[in-house]
This record gives sequence, structure tokens and C-alpha cells, in this order.
Amino acid sequence: MKTTYDDIIDLPHHVSKVHPQMSMYNRTAQFAPFAALTGHEDAIRETARQTDEDKELSESEAEILNRKLTYLILKKEEKPTVSVTYFVEDGRKSGGNYRTATGIIKRIDTDKGILEMAAGLSIPIGSIKDIDGECFED
Repeated sequence: MKTTYDDIIDLPHHVSKVHPQMSMYNRTAQFAPFAALTGHEDAIRETARQTDEDKELSESEAEILNRKLTYLILKKEEKPTVSVTYFVEDGRKSGGNYRTATGIIKRIDTDKGILEMAAGLSIPIGSIKDIDGECFED
């Protein structure tokens, strides 16, 4: 019985005289960038990434925060150093995370609803959860 490759099946393996033989390491490395499930690792990492839920302030907490903001507006010339804890929405999934910025407040713009830190950070007043500092310990 004759098969398709009978004429070449017993020939010696060809070795190039011009190009050196590639090592096994280099031969396998050329397939390393191949990923059967492109983006799968990123999707797993994104799913595992934790986010926090934005908790609504109670009436008493909101009142205390409003008093602190009013106090800072009145004392802005003294340039007190404060720590502002605020919530930042996550752009990819529900929730977000809480951040704290410490520094001197440059201005509080109640019309635009923004608190600006001297370092250039602008924080939406509606996302602020707490303000702390030595100026409040009197």
C-alpha cells in the first residue's frame, strides 16, 4: 500500500548550512506571547478587585460636617491643615473607595460644590465624609 509521504519518509532531517540551529529555549519562547484567552487574566483581576459602598451620612453626621465646612470658610485666612476623607466612584464597577487627603485648604466654593486643597486637589463637597484636624479640637 502506497501513502502520500512514502517518497520522503526515510530521508534524513534537513539541517541548514546557512542558519544556525535554534535552541529549544528560543523555539519555545517564540510562542510565549500567544494567549488563548486574551484578557482573561485582566478580567479575573478586575473581578477580584475590591470596592467599597458609598455610605450615606446620617443627619447628625451631615450637620457636623456642615459645621466644619462653615468653620473652615470663616477661618480660611489662618490656613489650617486638615485631613479630608471623601468617596471616589469607581469608573469600571459599582462602588468605589474612600481616600484621605491632608493639607491646607485653598478655598471652598459652595456654588460649584468644590473644596480645593492648596496642593491642587479638587474634592466635590458632596463626596466628603469627614474633615479632621487640630483646628477642630478646641
